[in-house]
Amino acid sequence: MIHSVRTLAALLPLAGALALLAPEPAAAKALFDAVEVDQSKFVIVSAPIGDGSRAQLNIYEQRSDARPCFAVQGNQPAVVDPLLSSFDFTGICNRFIDGNGYSLRIGDSDLGTVYRLSVVKESGDTLLMALPTKPGVGPELVVARSGGSANGFLLLVPEPGWKLMRRQFGGRTLGHVYVYRADWPDAAAAEASPAAPAAVEPQPEAGS
Repeated sequence: MIHSVRTLAALLPLAGALALLAPEPAAAKALFDAVEVDQSKFVIVSAPIGDGSRAQLNIYEQRSDARPCFAVQGNQPAVVDPLLSSFDFTGICNRFIDGNGYSLRIGDSDLGTVYRLSVVKESGDTLLMALPTKPGVGPELVVARSGGSANGFLLLVPEPGWKLMRRQFGGRTLGHVYVYRADWPDAAAAEASPAAPAAVEPQPEAGS
C-alpha cells in the first residue's frame, strides 16, 4: 500500500505537466455537425404553463406514419393539438421539451451554453426568442412567432432564415435538434458574434 501511494505521488507532477501541454478543448463546432431534417416532420410549439400566462418551447417530431403525433388547425395563430400526449409514442414521435433536446446554433457555432431559447408573450403575439445568458455574447434574436393571440398550444413559425437541423457527432446522427440559422441576422449581430463556448460531451439519442 505504501509503495502504491509513493508511486501515485511520483506520477502527480508528471500528470500536471502533461495537462499544461495538452491542447485546449476543441470548440463545439469541432465536435458536432448539423445535418438537414425534413421540416414537414416537425412543429415548433409554444406550450402553456399552468394557467397559460406563461409558455415554454416544445418541439414535436413525426418519426413514423403509425399514427399522427400532432394536428395543426387555423392560421395566425395556428393551434397545435399535441396528440402524442394521449398514447405511448415510443418509436413514433419525438418530443423535445427542454435544453437537453434542443439548442441554438448559428453557422458553425453551437451556442447552447451562451444562449437560451425562451417563449415570450407580447400583446397580440407570442415570440420564440434567443436570449444571451452572458454579457457581450451577442444580441437578443427573434427566432419564430405565432402571428396572433390565442389560448393553448400555438404553432411558432420560424422567421426567415431559421429552421431546424439535427446534431451529428462523428457521422452518427443524434436525437438533439438545433434551432438553426446559417449566419447572424444582420451585420451588427455578426460583429457581436460570441466567442466559441467550451466543448460539451456528445449526447445520446433524445426524445422524451
